[in-house]
Amino acid sequence: MNIDEENRRYPYCVVWTPIPFISWIFPIIGHMGIATSTGIIRDFSGSFYVAEDDMAFGQPTKYWQLNIETISGGAKAWDRAVNEASIEYFNRMHNLLCDNCHSHVGMALSLVNYSNSQNWNMVKLAIYIFLFGKYVSINAWLKTWCPFFIFLIIFLSIYFCTSLF
Repeated sequence: MNIDEENRRYPYCVVWTPIPFISWIFPIIGHMGIATSTGIIRDFSGSFYVAEDDMAFGQPTKYWQLNIETISGGAKAWDRAVNEASIEYFNRMHNLLCDNCHSHVGMALSLVNYSNSQNWNMVKLAIYIFLFGKYVSINAWLKTWCPFFIFLIIFLSIYFCTSLF
């Protein structure tokens, strides 16, 4: 299946959206979900809750479509891994620093042995979505980067103004 941005379907994708305040200061940090073979997004949104097509911080601004051809078992194996990870995370407490939405996605990718790796983790996923993710639209790029640039301009203005005196 192809990406269907109009209907918000991202088959075989890791999806990402900024988290207000946190992403505005550190744009590499955001909220992540994973989509089934039909493009339905699942994301670990809070303790004991995995949302379906209702991401905690809004619709995806970036997506990273994965190569299904490298997965032994194809679509069935992919959907089974996404489902198993979601069931596991329905039974977990959310922890912002060490067991969060990135961990949920990492478990699904590890279960399916994506890219011959069973070691998908928060840091690896954050880097991959940052490097290989594609923005949904120009507005999505602006939603991600404008707040960061505004904070940067304010910070630099304050820094240089105070260093002059």
